[in-house]
Amino acid sequence: MRLLTKPLPFDPFTMWKTFYEQTEANWTSAIHETLKKESFSEGMGETLNYYLQAQELKNDTTESFLKSVNMPTRSEVADIASLIINVESKLDTLDDRFDEEMNQLIKAVSNLDEKLDKILELLSN
Repeated sequence: MRLLTKPLPFDPFTMWKTFYEQTEANWTSAIHETLKKESFSEGMGETLNYYLQAQELKNDTTESFLKSVNMPTRSEVADIASLIINVESKLDTLDDRFDEEMNQLIKAVSNLDEKLDKILELLSN
């Protein structure tokens, strides 16, 4: 029991924790200093520009290739999808209108049927 209450002469975990905390503080400070520099922002801007240029080149190359092998490009597929969505919307509108017209027709036929029944009843008397 006395062994557990006595501090160890050398604690590797405490040393490791201290080393970790100091290293983290140094790296955090170095990163913050780097992020504050104007040259870092310029470098990030140039990197972003190169990335965007490479992306544009890739898109143009892909589109040229797809056109050369007679395949639809992304924009053409998007256009077709847009047209399909418009057609679906119009069909939904026509379907709703058809249901409304059909209900009105059913009511009109029902009223006409009632009137015909009355006329037949009057004629039979």
